[in-house]
Amino acid sequence: MARHRVLHLDDAEALPGPGSLMWIPIRQPLGIGAFGINAYTADEAGADVVEEHTEDSGHEELYLVLAGRATFTLDGEEVDAAAGTILFLPEHDVRRGAVAQEPGTLVLAIGGWPDRPFEASAWEWWFRAYGLQDLGRLDEARAVMAEGSQERPEDANIAYHRACLEALGGDRDSAFAQLMRAVALGGDEMRRRAIGEQDFAALRADPRWPIVVAPA
Repeated sequence: MARHRVLHLDDAEALPGPGSLMWIPIRQPLGIGAFGINAYTADEAGADVVEEHTEDSGHEELYLVLAGRATFTLDGEEVDAAAGTILFLPEHDVRRGAVAQEPGTLVLAIGGWPDRPFEASAWEWWFRAYGLQDLGRLDEARAVMAEGSQERPEDANIAYHRACLEALGGDRDSAFAQLMRAVALGGDEMRRRAIGEQDFAALRADPRWPIVVAPA
């Protein structure tokens, strides 16, 4: 078995993310377990290369602009970042985001906790799955969420997003099984989300629906 792994960014698949975001999974393809690492790219100026967010997980984050130029907005303050710029955010509650200023902008993001071992974020599975769905590869998306369920069986959000994709794939039994799992793990929050979820449109005529979403 090889004692090293190689991935060139030109060979890595970029997947659609929320809004105009395009992200390149790195941690999962390489099997990295010590820290989080992924990349974000933009074909056009004005597209997001970091979605607006705070690090609710508590991660410290480092961003490295590999190509192009981006404008980061950090709690309302703008930072111009040309290729080669390293931006470190030790405070997890800083609201952050970045927009490409040039086509071909590429940003590498690395994150982890300063005081405890790394654990992969659950969002990686559904980001990847919904990206594949957007490309018309629903079966692959469902397989990714099945993998997520195996890796994180106690995660309500994994179960919820898997239920969404199972419903879109036409497997009502599996969709209800995953939705019930999500509700069992996440309670009323999952019920509230399910009631307004468009992906569950095909489930609402099923007699199981009112039972699953009824308040506990």
